[in-house]
Amino acid sequence: MSVHLTEGQTFGPRTIGVTRTTLVRYAGASGDFNPIHHSDRAAREAGMDGVIAHGMWTMGAALGAVIEWVGGPERVVAQRARFTRPVLVPDTKEGSCIEVAATVRKVADDTATLGVDVTCGGQSVLGRVEVVVKQEER
Repeated sequence: MSVHLTEGQTFGPRTIGVTRTTLVRYAGASGDFNPIHHSDRAAREAGMDGVIAHGMWTMGAALGAVIEWVGGPERVVAQRARFTRPVLVPDTKEGSCIEVAATVRKVADDTATLGVDVTCGGQSVLGRVEVVVKQEER
């Protein structure tokens, strides 16, 4: 279902879980087998507090939530984000999670610009997240 966007409209928050199994699956799909994404030892040697999620998984999961809200990937014109903090993924059944929320910041002509907040444990993990989408035709 496609939605017509208006300035100030909000979406979310949506909670998206991530476990070590998620990371293994993402590594296989992406080819990113950096050990900081599966080995506590390697992550600590690299200065992390433990295994972290792939940054691109985090960005992709956030974009997936936006795509679901706006009605399909064909509406996405552009996106940008900065990695600000890693998502720690403990070796537990529950793992961790990110929360994604968005606000329509601007509507111009046939596009809408969404500001997206992506957090983990109340702290921002992506900064300056912006997604530009095509407006639905009326």
